[in-house]
Amino acid sequence: MNRRAILLFAGLSVAWGIPYLLIKVAVGELDPAMVVLGRSALGALLLLPLALGRKQLLPVLRRWKPLLAYTLVEIVVPWWCLSSAEQHLPSSTAGLLLAVIPLVGVAIAFLTGRPERLSGLNWTGIALGMVGVAALVGLDVGGSDLGAVGLIGLVVLGYALGPVILARWMSDLPGIGVVAASLAVTAVVYVPVVLLTGGWPTAVPSASVIGSIVALAAVCSAGAFVLMFALVAEIGPVRATTITYVNPAVAIVAGVVVLHEAVTVWTIVGFALVVGGAALVTRKRRTDAVETAADAPPAPEAVAVVEEPCPR
Repeated sequence: MNRRAILLFAGLSVAWGIPYLLIKVAVGELDPAMVVLGRSALGALLLLPLALGRKQLLPVLRRWKPLLAYTLVEIVVPWWCLSSAEQHLPSSTAGLLLAVIPLVGVAIAFLTGRPERLSGLNWTGIALGMVGVAALVGLDVGGSDLGAVGLIGLVVLGYALGPVILARWMSDLPGIGVVAASLAVTAVVYVPVVLLTGGWPTAVPSASVIGSIVALAAVCSAGAFVLMFALVAEIGPVRATTITYVNPAVAIVAGVVVLHEAVTVWTIVGFALVVGGAALVTRKRRTDAVETAADAPPAPEAVAVVEEPCPR
């Protein structure tokens, strides 16, 4: 990679690795629904002018049914579940458990009738990932936190389903338009949720919490999406997916340095197994890689050019 690509890769690694830290800080004072409302509303305000200026919003709104489905499984449900789970789990553990998304993606491909052609290495990756999750849940997470682990499971499922919807029904739509519209819809959904559940804060949040919400929207959502497209344009969609394996490491380091979260032996073992398993699962055989390169779109404006189309 050239210098520009390295800088983009590093920036995106941070942008997609720190949301778990920021969410952990935010839920210390805010209701999870309020966290989702704050980051989605501000993110929409930042991206909507860009989408409107590029005339990318109307084509997305015309495809409103898959847009609503995508928004539900990728943002509305997962963001609340993740925020709720982090009331009980360390941010580093939450980030690491989400690294199993590629494994769930393989399972979804089988269930939807589009099974991947798996090699021996792919199957080895699935086994390693499962052992890694077992190590984390059974040995690194307390029994009282299993409910939070279940919420993370819903997040993983939603994040794995989102790209399927994009690839099947929205792959030709402009990415910034999709995310801007999705964030706006999420904000609209959560306004009554916050009001009806009493989630609106009774006092002004601290500066650290306000800063966390702003960073979640500006850096981890709006900014990360712009960085993603720039990175795909620089190094291509296949190489850009390697960002998935760096994010958990950033989440762990951020949790340890900023929040002084403990790192156990099982955290390290689980990290190695889960990330290594995800890497092997997504590794294509040489013939598949050639086909992917041949089928890749010429420009990064389509949403489904990478496996993680929405910043976390």
